[in-house]
Amino acid sequence: MTSSYAPHVGGVEEHVRQVARELIDLGCAVEVWSVDRGTGPVVREVDGVRVRYLPTPLPSASPGGIARFVRAFPAAWRRWRDAHAEFQPDLLHIHCFGPNGAYALALHRRTRLPLIVTSHGETIADDRAVYDRSAVLRSALRHALATASAVTAPSGFVLDDLHARFGLVGGEVVPNGVDLAVAGDAGRSPFGGDYLLAVGRLGRTKGFDLLIDAMAGILSGGGGIRLVIVGDGPERARLQALVDEHGLGGHVVLAGRLDPAAVADAMAGALAVVVPSRTEAFGIVALEAWRSGAALVMTSRGGAPGFVVDGVDGLLADPLDIDALRATINRIVADRDLRARMVEEGRRRVREFTWRRVAEAYLADYDRILDGAEAHGRRAAETA
Repeated sequence: MTSSYAPHVGGVEEHVRQVARELIDLGCAVEVWSVDRGTGPVVREVDGVRVRYLPTPLPSASPGGIARFVRAFPAAWRRWRDAHAEFQPDLLHIHCFGPNGAYALALHRRTRLPLIVTSHGETIADDRAVYDRSAVLRSALRHALATASAVTAPSGFVLDDLHARFGLVGGEVVPNGVDLAVAGDAGRSPFGGDYLLAVGRLGRTKGFDLLIDAMAGILSGGGGIRLVIVGDGPERARLQALVDEHGLGGHVVLAGRLDPAAVADAMAGALAVVVPSRTEAFGIVALEAWRSGAALVMTSRGGAPGFVVDGVDGLLADPLDIDALRATINRIVADRDLRARMVEEGRRRVREFTWRRVAEAYLADYDRILDGAEAHGRRAAETA
């Protein structure tokens, strides 16, 4: 059960897509159940995986919001019950706890199926701060964490927030992965010359405004380097206005969205990939940079210090300190030998982060949980 899926793109969508395919290759029967956001047929095949897009209305604090929920809930809940009856899963695995998590928790309570929760940093890195606004989601998440047979996250940083604010006890780190088959080629890069690259959804959390502020002190000095930002999102117009404000129209390119192969090629041709997020649960972009043979400047805010070794396979910088971010970028641009060493180490490290390893970690949890449930059932039968 995922908060979002194709045709939408992002870290959660990529994680679930890749893991679903790996689990099928490992012999599992898998369906993806995603929040229905009105993007097409409610049941379809995506990359060989059956996907159900299910409605997830939740009550809001206003009388009108409660009334709309009362009207919408019976039909929505029927869709969830029908999905369960048709697929008959052995367990329920929530990815990125949102309205999908609240409905999965309700289905768990109805069916007693084992529940797994994987947080992707939604409690700390959501541009809309939904967990600050929704008492329903806060309560549902606390109950799900208390009743789950396993809780995972891509970094200890995410688990720490669940411990501190939502009562989690324990939890397991399962790092993200990357598709090693998508190899970048600098010769195919859609961008020529010397450039720095940033990739991601154009939202406030990703910190591209901070990067533009830092680059203003670099690009205004000339030198022929450009900044290319790949992605789309709600902050695009504001970022363009910031570029214009700094007078960087000829130096900063908002390139829009590219397909994964083109992103890999763009990374391969870049002087460095910069990830300036205000907070980052993990940062799949870092793995993509390593895979493509790009030097890496990575935010120090979030989960990255748990896997990026500063000065070895990347440079860590606090993007909220604009001067420090600018100095780090200047350092990596000026030092060709440093870039070469980090590229070599990144290519070595990235082999640790495959989607097969992620799927195998989940499968080990599934086997442990289902074996335990079977043993419990036998003991109960013997007692009876």
